Amino acid sequence: MKKNRLGKSDLYVSEIGLGCMSLGTDEAAARRIIHEALDQGINFFDTADLYDRGLNEEIVGRALEGRRSEVVLATKVGNRIIPGRDGWVWDPSKEYIMEAVKGSLRRLRTDYIDLYQLHGGTMEDPIDETIEAFERLKEQGWIRWYGISSIRPNVIREYVKRSNIISVMNQYSILDRRAEEAVIPLLQEHGISIIARGPLAKGILTDRGGHKAAGGFLDYAEEELHALRDQLQQIAESKRSLTHTALRYCMDQPAVGVTLAGASSVEQLRENAAASQAPPLTEEELGKIRSVSKANRYAEHR
Repeated sequence: MKKNRLGKSDLYVSEIGLGCMSLGTDEAAARRIIHEALDQGINFFDTADLYDRGLNEEIVGRALEGRRSEVVLATKVGNRIIPGRDGWVWDPSKEYIMEAVKGSLRRLRTDYIDLYQLHGGTMEDPIDETIEAFERLKEQGWIRWYGISSIRPNVIREYVKRSNIISVMNQYSILDRRAEEAVIPLLQEHGISIIARGPLAKGILTDRGGHKAAGGFLDYAEEELHALRDQLQQIAESKRSLTHTALRYCMDQPAVGVTLAGASSVEQLRENAAASQAPPLTEEELGKIRSVSKANRYAEHR
């Protein structure tokens, strides 16, 4: 599978990554998916300390034992779980980040994290303090690089201006093109990679995902989604499946370092991974896709 350089770092990641949130809590099933991903050439695995209250990191860590050197392992921090209480609180403080990394390292059964990401962010955060925490962890060797996971252009601008982030995880798909207006040009200018999450738009942009259009998506009504699915299938014709068309839309964007797809079965994982062998979208196809889909814009967080 093709590998891309993540930002200006020394990390080279498979163009398709595995979003581990969808693995679930059946450890045997999750292990099969993770091992199949490795066999398919996927080397980028993304989790978070929040997923299943840390259990996801534990499952990923155990599944990767003996193969740690083969992977680029990413996790996230900032959503603080307080024992004995439901939910979580937002905590981007230096003190918490410096402490939370120890738990992630233990659960992941590793002595370093390749990419440590802030799991959110607001303009009210102590941004310089947060950056200082990541820089300190990098100096100490606990993490190799850091980035943020955010859909807020105003927050992203601050980190681009003040920090050494190499990536921004951002929701991006044919149905959510907001990043094209506010985020992609900025990151391209500064050599920072996008990690595209949600490329299949909650399954709507898969071959069997028509039923998932119920209730709409962002500024699309259900009827619009069904019509768009038909148009996209016509554009792809016999070249590739709808799933692969949706994945390639992100993969073929030069600013995207890795397209993150979840999988809850080995079959789904294989289908996603096969997008790397599907023909890239032509300029004509890209033009058609952009003409039939909406150039969404951020109404908030600008």
